[in-house]
Amino acid sequence: MDDLYREIILDHYQNPRKKGKLEPADIDYAEDNPVCGDHIHLTLQIDENDVVKAVGWEGEGCAISQASASMLYETLVSKSLDEIRTIGKDDVLEMLGIPLSPVRLKCALLSLKVLKAGAYGLTAWPGEEED
Repeated sequence: MDDLYREIILDHYQNPRKKGKLEPADIDYAEDNPVCGDHIHLTLQIDENDVVKAVGWEGEGCAISQASASMLYETLVSKSLDEIRTIGKDDVLEMLGIPLSPVRLKCALLSLKVLKAGAYGLTAWPGEEED
């Protein structure tokens, strides 16, 4: 099963979904992981009902960080900001489907951190500790 998840990760890394910056964007946020140099820049267009109508992102970094961004961000279209608020680190880790070391965990969760900070100005959801 790990091999299947590894193939999915490589596919998202080599063929990222929703890649490209949106202009204009209602939400525009970028962040780096200084430990390993990963970078993710997320742009979202939101409709009048606070529903995501378009997603775009750019980034550089390891396969885990870029695949995580591609996998997470392709799920956002048609979700409300309230629905997005419920996405947590376990959801991202489940999408990736492979065990990660603590260093790789930061790579995997950078996309979620960018989403949360961009959409809500938060670096962690209430009750969640930042790893």
